[in-house]
Amino acid sequence: MLRRGLTVFVGAILALMLSLGMALLPVPYVALGPGPTVNTLGERDGHEIITITGTKTSTSKGHLNLTTVSVSPDLNLGNALVGWFDGSVAVVPRNVVYPPGESREKVNEENAQAFKQSQTSAETSALRELGYPVKVTVSTVQPDSPSTGKLAAKDILTSVDGTTVTSGQKLRELLGTKKAGQTVKIGYQRGATTGTADIKLAPGGQDGRPLMKIETKDEQPHPFQVSFDLDKIGGPSAGLMFALAVIDKIKPEDLTGGIFIAGTGEIDDEGKVGAIGGISQKMFAARRAGATVFLVPADNCLEAKGSAPSGLELVRVQNLDGALDALAQVRGGKRPQGC
Repeated sequence: MLRRGLTVFVGAILALMLSLGMALLPVPYVALGPGPTVNTLGERDGHEIITITGTKTSTSKGHLNLTTVSVSPDLNLGNALVGWFDGSVAVVPRNVVYPPGESREKVNEENAQAFKQSQTSAETSALRELGYPVKVTVSTVQPDSPSTGKLAAKDILTSVDGTTVTSGQKLRELLGTKKAGQTVKIGYQRGATTGTADIKLAPGGQDGRPLMKIETKDEQPHPFQVSFDLDKIGGPSAGLMFALAVIDKIKPEDLTGGIFIAGTGEIDDEGKVGAIGGISQKMFAARRAGATVFLVPADNCLEAKGSAPSGLELVRVQNLDGALDALAQVRGGKRPQGC
């Protein structure tokens, strides 16, 4: 009996050691969890997140928090099992975050660049909303261009077949719906005069898109200076909250109505709000920080609705105008369109 008990005891110890060893085995997964959430209207480490100079600014009683996802890249089997049972954590294959052939440093660098671009697009869309539109100006007409003799440097392009051109991005989108060889009517402003030019689009481009064979640049008035002071965050998903914060600081009214609002969403120069990753983790981060309202990109709504923490009202957002309308409803005690 003593020998049998000893055998069982030794076997149990060996099984435990084997289990512990297996738990420490590295696995090709990463864990995505709720990350830091930052009030874009406030300060971090004693510095204003957004500083505006050259004009009067206002303060708000509420919050407009951007949200982030934390990434744990070096998981073992034990960490992965814990993450799988945590509703606020997503355990995903490593190549979802770090594509094959790209180092962690390279991915971090790309995310940092995307974060800087989100600030630029946020400023552009906010200025447009505040009454400072983008003008698309011709900088060069190529010698073999179908636009030669019809458009000239410094012309401001105003429309394509009657649809208003509001940015270089919009111009490319409009031309992308046309075919090479098709004639389009381009509206333009030259000095104090306006006119239209019929231009037969030329074939070209790596993707075969039709071309006017001109170079343009976006010009937008900047009556005040906007600077962003926030690091150690990557990706484009803070764009929407940055744009709202810029508008909130310039407009005398408090866009938040004193409410703790958080959100996420990539934004482009046209003010369109795009889908992002990690929506579940960002909602948990926002709720833990005290948010009661969360702005969700429309294309993330289905996922968000299925994993939202209790106490967090989801607001569906497609563009910057829609986000501002939704905030007005929230301030007025109404319920804007949810997910």
